[in-house]
Amino acid sequence: MDRGKRSDKLVQSSNGKIYMDLKDILREHALVFLPAKSLFRFKGVCRDWKLQISTPFFAHNQSNTFHDFSGFFCQSLSGPLFFIPVDPNAHGVPDQSLSFLPEPVDIRTSCNGLLCCQSRNGDKVYYICNPVTKQWKTLPKHNADHGCDPAVVLAFEPSLLNFVAEYKLLCAFQSPDFDDAYEFEIYSSAEGSWRISGEIHFGNQFRKLIPTSGISVNGIVYWQTTQSHLFAFDLAIERSQILYGETGTLGVMDGKLCVTSIQNGVLVVKMLSNAHTNTMEMSSQVKTWKGMQRINLPKSVLEDASSSFDSRQVASARGNIIKRLVSASGNVVVFRNGNKLQFCDLKSKEIGQLSQKVNNSDLRMISYVNSLVEI
Repeated sequence: MDRGKRSDKLVQSSNGKIYMDLKDILREHALVFLPAKSLFRFKGVCRDWKLQISTPFFAHNQSNTFHDFSGFFCQSLSGPLFFIPVDPNAHGVPDQSLSFLPEPVDIRTSCNGLLCCQSRNGDKVYYICNPVTKQWKTLPKHNADHGCDPAVVLAFEPSLLNFVAEYKLLCAFQSPDFDDAYEFEIYSSAEGSWRISGEIHFGNQFRKLIPTSGISVNGIVYWQTTQSHLFAFDLAIERSQILYGETGTLGVMDGKLCVTSIQNGVLVVKMLSNAHTNTMEMSSQVKTWKGMQRINLPKSVLEDASSSFDSRQVASARGNIIKRLVSASGNVVVFRNGNKLQFCDLKSKEIGQLSQKVNNSDLRMISYVNSLVEI
């Protein structure tokens, strides 16, 4: 009996050492899950929080933890560059026009907090920057002719082992030596140079890739084609292939490539489940895409949205009218409704409207993650 009582006292004493104060839990374990703009505001909470958020180690952890879709960098041919946040109180950048870069630029692609831009004049060089920290790097001049609207995709996967971001920039370009063929040029931050891959993809006279549709998922870059297929390039083995596609907007959800569309009033999300069905027997029951979600949209949203897509943005697939969406990443799907941008949260099924309106029909919108990643 006495030994039992002494044991209880020891357990109680040891448990008291395990528990942390709530303020310590928030500082050590919760702050890294917040977007960059919120973190800058929280520096004013107290001295401990300011010191915590200001350390390079914290920035490294935040870039590996926070991957939520935060908004768009937008640019039209006639207007200035600007940023539209999902939540103006939580997401944002200190200089949405990117005036810290040495010259005017066109936005091209983004991945996990890094933004790729290209100079408008001269050698058309690329810049990699973090709009939050205003850190930037000029890439060396590329070797091939990437064209006036390059099919360029930034591939960056944060790693706990790398305190400085290691990324690749891939551009697919029309081969100067072979008709109806694509070649590929790759920039590696680890090597600090461009290199033209030995891979050449033939037979694209009916399957031209759409330059602005590119996206990187787990080391593989995907583009949509004009024939509703997927053009894929594996950065690890430097091989390309054509996959059976779905009409819609490409995005990343739960680390998987997804395609999202609106079909007969229903928001449909499908995930790439097998990339090798095009090599299987015709009688195989294995499907390329697997349904993830189906959400019925209100009639009011559909009626308003029906007038916001012109004939170039509408395609027919098996009798269903599918409207192309602006973005589908994380748990947020964004679609254009006239001059408004509306969103659907796939978890809560909530439908809302972003704060800023868009009036340009030629607007290019690049999705962005509000990260503290170091370049």
